[in-house]
Amino acid sequence: MKLLVFHIGADRYGLRLRDVVRVLPLVELKQLPLAPDSVAGLMDLHGASVPVIDLCRASGLPSGADHFDTRIIVADYVTPEGAHHALGLRAERVLGVQEVRDDQLLDSGVQAAPFLGQVASDAQGMLQLVGLEHLLPEELRALLFQRDGAAA
Repeated sequence: MKLLVFHIGADRYGLRLRDVVRVLPLVELKQLPLAPDSVAGLMDLHGASVPVIDLCRASGLPSGADHFDTRIIVADYVTPEGAHHALGLRAERVLGVQEVRDDQLLDSGVQAAPFLGQVASDAQGMLQLVGLEHLLPEELRALLFQRDGAAA
């Protein structure tokens, strides 16, 4: 499978390319007062409001510094009910696309965060999958997405 590879803190992670709509340069976000810490803000994507999650903060780390290769990954987020929403992910140091064979993936043996999945090892070290479907807890989904499908 093809993965978009990026960093959360010092470690490498991958998101299935099939979930990626586009990768954008870091843009200025509208701040959302009183939003949960993992919500970086809202971005305007061709006139639509798209919520952006800071992957560092969602992982319990401080927000990373802005680098020349910090990006907003626009993903196709599918709720458990089957609704599709654009969701932005602020990712540090996006490295590009990497092919990982299914037989390279192993269970990590640790359930630190529900959205962190299997791991693969290569010459650069370990790479862990981010399960987009498990990234947003129910309360956060309700906050970010209105029932009519528009961003909150």
